[in-house]
Amino acid sequence: MEARDVKRAFPVGGGDFWALKGISLTVSENKLTILKGRSGSGKTTLMNMLGMLDYPTSGEVFFDGESKFSEKKRDILRRNEMGFVFQSVALIGMMSAFENVEFMLRLNKANAAERKARAEHCLERVGLAPRMRHMPSELSGGEQQRVAIARAIAHRPKIIFADEPTAELDTHTGLQVIKIFKDLIEQEGATIVMTTHDPGLMEVADKVYEMADGEIING
Repeated sequence: MEARDVKRAFPVGGGDFWALKGISLTVSENKLTILKGRSGSGKTTLMNMLGMLDYPTSGEVFFDGESKFSEKKRDILRRNEMGFVFQSVALIGMMSAFENVEFMLRLNKANAAERKARAEHCLERVGLAPRMRHMPSELSGGEQQRVAIARAIAHRPKIIFADEPTAELDTHTGLQVIKIFKDLIEQEGATIVMTTHDPGLMEVADKVYEMADGEIING
């Protein structure tokens, strides 16, 4: 992916607040790219642009060399080519870990046999094979985050966006999540973009873009 001079303004009190002020960057394939910055730096807004969850006020976002997509095509890209891991995990409380992952495959119209095999494989990959029939309320915060990762990778997306995936986790559990990401890159050819303000995670990244006040200040 590539962003070229991306700006994003939000109307505030009769004026505009510029959350992004001309961002240009490249996300390399099969790498872990980290967007680093404090709360309010613009990193989540930028991730929303890259993940096609929002539109820039100006500038362009390229995916596989293209930047002009209809709303229908954006929906298809998000569903088929992208995976999302949110800080809040956003699991469906009435579904087991297995059902949460399998549901993503239903959305992608996989057949029953493929859904079962792939959901089990993804949960095994994140170390939750013994817990896959448990409900989210029966899982720890770290386990819930791992279910969210399994769900995000189930449909084999080209790129995974993870917004502060370790923010609510202790250091040990957070490092386990990062190890899962690195294994996905090495073993499944994933490309991962992650936001964080944790300086302890910088050394594991392939590329770090540091942000402040809507701009890249280092990267």
